[in-house]
Amino acid sequence: MLKGSLAQQKEVSAQEDDDPVLCPDGRQSPAAASLQRGVCRTLRALGHSVITELTLAGGRRADVVGLSPSGDIWIVEIKSCLADFQADAKWADYYHHCDRLYFAVAPDFPHEVIPEETGLIFADRFGAEVMREPGELRLTAARRKAMTLCFARAAALRLQKEIDPFCGE
Repeated sequence: MLKGSLAQQKEVSAQEDDDPVLCPDGRQSPAAASLQRGVCRTLRALGHSVITELTLAGGRRADVVGLSPSGDIWIVEIKSCLADFQADAKWADYYHHCDRLYFAVAPDFPHEVIPEETGLIFADRFGAEVMREPGELRLTAARRKAMTLCFARAAALRLQKEIDPFCGE
């Protein structure tokens, strides 16, 4: 998340040209895809395995799910603008699927609207920073197993589709 001098801004612009944000499934706006990438990079730097757009039991789709080395499950809900946040009431359902729930927003997002009980992450296309930790929830053993299997199966199926796009069709 670089701000500052004109030279720094030109450097960032050059990096953006060499490092485009990809949105292979087309579900996110360019702004949301940028936030998602920054969050994923930071979670990976923290040692998490990461998967995006994970369909949960009940049909909800989590923007980013991180699985820590110790097995903790974090869900990060990406909000690219205030209207996106205001139109979304589904995020409360994510409490049943994670140990920690975060919102990731751009640094200029009016973050005072983000519920205090959730974590807050500032992100951009290059990375992210945890600004506030959430209250920790602990999944039951059965829910943790179900989420871990959901994560593993989705990751394995996506990898298989990359290796053989016509497998299973």
